[in-house]
Parts: sequence; structure tokens; C-alpha cells
Amino acid sequence: MQNPVVNVMVKAARAAGNVLLRNMSRIDSLQVVEKARQDYASEVDSMAEQEIIRELRRAHPDYAILGEETGQSGKGRYTFIVDPLDGTSNYLRGIPHFCVSIALVDNGEPTDAVVYDPLRNELFTASRGNGAVLNDRRLRINGKRELSGAMLITGFPPRERQRIGPQLKCIEMLLAEAEDVRRTGSAALDLAWVAAGRADGYVEAGVKAWDIAAGVLLVREAGGRVCDFKGRSEKILFEGQCIAGPLKVVDAVQKTVQDSGWLASFAPPPLRPGATG
Repeated sequence: MQNPVVNVMVKAARAAGNVLLRNMSRIDSLQVVEKARQDYASEVDSMAEQEIIRELRRAHPDYAILGEETGQSGKGRYTFIVDPLDGTSNYLRGIPHFCVSIALVDNGEPTDAVVYDPLRNELFTASRGNGAVLNDRRLRINGKRELSGAMLITGFPPRERQRIGPQLKCIEMLLAEAEDVRRTGSAALDLAWVAAGRADGYVEAGVKAWDIAAGVLLVREAGGRVCDFKGRSEKILFEGQCIAGPLKVVDAVQKTVQDSGWLASFAPPPLRPGATG
């Protein structure tokens, strides 16, 4: 049985999803801003987030909210982490791979999660200790036990382009054994697909908490493992790195991340002679 707060999160996600669907017919006329180099947001992102916040505040006015568009509001033990449109670039190009992502976090760990794909009307939900569900079907991660033949998902966030060399080296090494490495453009939905067994693993750097918070819990509750590039599994939402999938696949991917130099590329630069730490 899932936590009752999930019902509130589902209502908020569906409200945001309706905003996304209503505005798809006017994509060419949407106002788009470049938040950072090659990192875009549209007015639809903001409208959808407002719908989510309205629903969450109505039910839980004492909970904090961290939204991709509005930032942090409120303080407290519990925080809703919200991405109103994960996959904005896909959405703006009419590529049908985007979603709404909402997670409830307690002390740095997600306890409840909703990922909603409005185009397919697929609702992924999870509560800690109670499993993950897609619509009415219980999710169980696939039983892949090795990297050989695995289909993996990754991403190339614009804020990570300075590490593109080590990342491509890692992908080259992964492709020596894996069936494929794909880039689909929505971290939250990618993780939901891993939980559903549609992909065998996921690896990406440059992700934000709102990109992965809900998906992390979905994978865990479906029986998978999630860690950062160092292999740490706890309180990784703000670390900017994520590997997810069946245990053996995650172990193999994490080792490849290390062997390729991708992990080492995150090490702080050495101090200049005479500099102090």
C-alpha cells in the first residue's frame, strides 16, 4: 500500500500533464528562455510547475518545495522536489519523450515518487518499502546479470560538455560489451523505464535532484540499485551523478566509469604552487 501523499502527488502530476498536452498545439509560439548555454525552459514549464505547487500546497502547506523553475520555498523535514517538464528540448521539438516528475524527500532520501508520462497516460508511482507500480501493474526490474547484451541509457547535459572526452571514452568501452547506449532526453522517464525493465541500465552526470529524485526511488522499489560514480548509494540526489539498474549491471557500469577516467574527471584540480586550500 502506497503512502496517501502519493494521491496528492498524482493529482498534481496529472494537472501539470494537462498543461503540457493543452499547449502542444502551439509549440511554435511558446516563449522560450535560455537559462544557461543550451539549457532551455519554456513558459509551459512555469505554468505546469504552478499547477503542481498549487496542489501540493493545498494538501501540505507545511512541506518545503524545491522546483526546477521556482527554486526553494519553505523549510522543514519534508521537501517536494518537482520537475514540471523533464525533457523540455524533446517537448519543444515534438519528440514524444517527456514527463512530469515529483518526489517527496525526507532527510535527503526520496520516500514517495510519481513520474507521469501524459502522452502515453503512464503513471509510475512508488513509496519506500512498498514497491513501484506502473498504472495498476507492479514493477520489477529485469534480471540482467551482466553488461553483455545490455541496453543502456545516457545523456549529454550541456553543463557537462567539458567532460565529454571521458564520457565518450566510457561509452566506447561500454559498447564493447553492451548491445546499445541510447540518449533519449528525459532522465526521470529514463529511470522509470529502467524500473519497468524497458532498459537495462542508466548512467549520466550533470543531473539535478529534480531530474532523478523520483526515478531513483522507482528503481530501488523495483528491486534495482542506484549509486553515484563512486558507488555510493545514500544521499546522492545532489551529487550530480547517477547509475541505475540491476545490481550486476550497475557494478559493471560503475567499474567502466572508473576505468575510463570519467570518474577521475570530477576530481578537483591540483593547487597551483604557492596556493593554499
